[in-house]
Amino acid sequence: MRPSWDQYYMEMAEVIKKRSTCQRRQVGAVIVNNKRILTSGYNGVPTGIKHCQEAGCLRDELGVPSGERHELCRGLHAEQNAIIQAALHGVNIKESTIYVTHKPCIICTKMIINAGIKEIIFKGDYPDSLSEEMLQEAGIIVEKYTEDKSTRME
Repeated sequence: MRPSWDQYYMEMAEVIKKRSTCQRRQVGAVIVNNKRILTSGYNGVPTGIKHCQEAGCLRDELGVPSGERHELCRGLHAEQNAIIQAALHGVNIKESTIYVTHKPCIICTKMIINAGIKEIIFKGDYPDSLSEEMLQEAGIIVEKYTEDKSTRME
């Protein structure tokens, strides 16, 4: 059986996440529109900043649980980096779909909404109920990717 576009894009997000420098969780994101990859991102520190492997993980040191106190981190999330790449290079991502290896947190959710992204396809869960509420309120299509449902061809 021929792989679906969803499967291709999620596989790309999985490859992109390998560039992550986060010690806790590697995440990859790909923004797509009209079967074209527009940008990608992975979680890691801003350009020119020491990676967490060198500087240490503040969240681990402070015992911050996953899904809480996002400001206590040196890094950016994959979705944030993909959106920033679009802005940096003048790429319009309005009405696009973002494929992410994990469900977006509330900060990424707000950025996705304001960037005009219309759909999120994610693979792994992330503990953030406020994110789910805001995505529903904003009318963003959210779909969990599974191998069983990877038959959609655009």
